[in-house]
Amino acid sequence: MKKLFFIILSIFLLLPVSAEEGKILPSQTGLVQNVQYVDMAENEVSQTKQIVEVKILTGEFKGETVVLDNMLTGNPYYDMYLKKNSKVILHAEDNGDGVEYSIEDIKRSGTLLWLSLVFGALLVYIGAKKGLYSLVSIVITVLLISHVLSPVILMGVNPVLATILVCLISTAATMYLVGGFNAKSTSAVAGAFLSLLFASVLSYTVMFTAHLTGFTGENSMFLFTAHPELDFVGITISAMVIATLGAVMDVAMSIASTINEIYELDNTKTVKELFTSGMNVGRDIIGTMANTLILVYLGGSLPLLLLAGNIDLQKFVNLNQVVTETASALIGSIAIVICVPFTAFATSQMIKRFCKKKKDDEFITL
Repeated sequence: MKKLFFIILSIFLLLPVSAEEGKILPSQTGLVQNVQYVDMAENEVSQTKQIVEVKILTGEFKGETVVLDNMLTGNPYYDMYLKKNSKVILHAEDNGDGVEYSIEDIKRSGTLLWLSLVFGALLVYIGAKKGLYSLVSIVITVLLISHVLSPVILMGVNPVLATILVCLISTAATMYLVGGFNAKSTSAVAGAFLSLLFASVLSYTVMFTAHLTGFTGENSMFLFTAHPELDFVGITISAMVIATLGAVMDVAMSIASTINEIYELDNTKTVKELFTSGMNVGRDIIGTMANTLILVYLGGSLPLLLLAGNIDLQKFVNLNQVVTETASALIGSIAIVICVPFTAFATSQMIKRFCKKKKDDEFITL
């Protein structure tokens, strides 16, 4: 019953707010100055209320202090246990008579900031120039997804087509930044892109043959409340493809680089020999990369796996969310496997012909 209450409350909060109810203002940051606890009991349900004194740190009313309530329901998913010097995000709303504040959440972005700085510093320090280019490619990918893909999907464009296009741009940017403008990078782009196309078709097939709804959790439900017109099956397929992108790019560049290095050392090798060498390297990569992707999904679904002990096994393995997560892991692993022959073929063909043409041009020039 309590879960139903929170779902209804969440849906209500996502509904558009009319002018009469108040104008939503940009959120602000606050610092907790003092916390008092008040025990409350209503309908034989024991609850605790925190009376929180908060100093506003940003915005028009910076420096002012407000006193706000923070209810503790006993549900750890929703409760925020505030203490002195805690930084919080304040929801601000103009009701016509002034600005009203409420505590939205604890401010956690500071942790993400220093963690990102550590990652960026290590990437540049250890990877040097390649690490810097890799960092740039990550920024490009994040911006493409957040500022191109998301708005386009919300506009009603087919999510899968938009995702494939964004993945192609991201893959090309990453490969050419890290590997340079050459046949090696181009063949890696081709191998990765073909693998993603294969994963997209496979995802479509799985979604419809398994009768999956595209709703994988509360976030999907909240999105449906705000945008019921969206294609949620397509969005789920897009999520599967994006989750596969990083691993596929890794495999594609590894194989392309290996074949290129082999050809640089011995340019007498035939296309068939280069393809065979790429396949041999790919077989070694497959085991660890597919295992890595499966473990990523298992780690993210650990609470769901723990729930299996309380549910009939047959019911559990047929749950919409369980099938969707399992299918995502398997499709990603299949994309990694299929990326090996795609990239090995593209690289052996492209490097042999490109390098031969380049040598012939140099000979003519001499």
